[in-house]
Amino acid sequence: MKLAYKATTSDGKLSQGFIEAKDLQEAASFLRSRQLLPIHIQKVEENSSMPFANLFHKSTTNDLVLFTRQLSSMLTSGLTLMQALNILKEQMSNETMKNMVSGIISDVQEGKPLSGAIQRYPNMFTPIYISLIKAAENSGFLDKVLLRLADNLEKDQKLKGTVKSALMYPIVIVALMLIVMIVMVVFIIPQLTNLYTNLNIPLPFATQVVVTISNLLINFWPIAVGLVIFAFFLYRRWVATDSGKLIHDGFILKVPIFGNLNQKKILTEFARTFGLLIGSGTLVVQSLNESADISGNLVYKNAITDIAKRVEKGISVGEAMATYDIFPAILVQMVKIGEQTGKLDESLLKVSEYFEREVEGVVKTLTTAMEPFIMIILGVSVAFLIISIVTPIYNLTSSIQ
Repeated sequence: MKLAYKATTSDGKLSQGFIEAKDLQEAASFLRSRQLLPIHIQKVEENSSMPFANLFHKSTTNDLVLFTRQLSSMLTSGLTLMQALNILKEQMSNETMKNMVSGIISDVQEGKPLSGAIQRYPNMFTPIYISLIKAAENSGFLDKVLLRLADNLEKDQKLKGTVKSALMYPIVIVALMLIVMIVMVVFIIPQLTNLYTNLNIPLPFATQVVVTISNLLINFWPIAVGLVIFAFFLYRRWVATDSGKLIHDGFILKVPIFGNLNQKKILTEFARTFGLLIGSGTLVVQSLNESADISGNLVYKNAITDIAKRVEKGISVGEAMATYDIFPAILVQMVKIGEQTGKLDESLLKVSEYFEREVEGVVKTLTTAMEPFIMIILGVSVAFLIISIVTPIYNLTSSIQ
């Protein structure tokens, strides 16, 4: 069972964290064997308020980057792993991170390697992160690999932030436009419809369309909401299947502008991760298999997995990659050059920087071109509503004159 504890060290300092034990007695014996005097030990209930409290102390990518970079710096300066982890634990302000580091310290004290200790926290440490730490422990370059990992995490965070900023503006504008239109159709149009009916005004086609939409939303909104929820449920079920996800992910890559942006983002993350794994001493086939999941796109995942199988049969990575048109020529050529020179990791990291610059260029172009396009769509929509509302009144005024 998982137990939370509070204890004091031999010099009187407070120590707290989590441990795994059969009962309270075993936990107390374990703490005493570590020169800790137990103060309080209690079972962590799965449905307790602790997970709710952790919502306010949730770990973020920034916490992981900080943990990785600081641990690398301390190991580089000559501290042992245990000394570095204990210092990190004291410096952590985030309670979730502090508890996690406490658990890692307990596991390392029991003789587990760092890769085995962090494996207990899959929500924080990805399989690739764990694999890199495991490779670094075997090669003896843990501090250098941690430094490269921190750089990689920061670049990934920056890349995702760049893409999100590009998509946020159009999403917000479209959402606001839909809200305004729904408010007008549901609350304003019915009032005007009553006015037109009382005055016996003939309605033009545009007004009839708006009135019909308004009536449908008002009278049949439960059915509309139910259909939307049902369609969303079917869509999620379909995407959850391999065939559905393959079609969906293939379509995403073909969407104008956004598909190109998504493709370059995938290539950036794949090249950087693949290069990082190779540079840490991981075997090529294993690096490919572990990099396959980083894309999040089944089209690329299947292709990378197939490339790994071909490499296992003796084909070079560059030749295997050239059989797929989803990998640009520059990536294929850089991989071939890296294989020929024996510097595949450096070639991959260079090409990842190239794709990252491409992503930034696409984002700048997208934000520049999207603003006038959205304004045109917004203007046309508003103009249609205004014409639909004003035209009957204008016709009535003209007939009176």
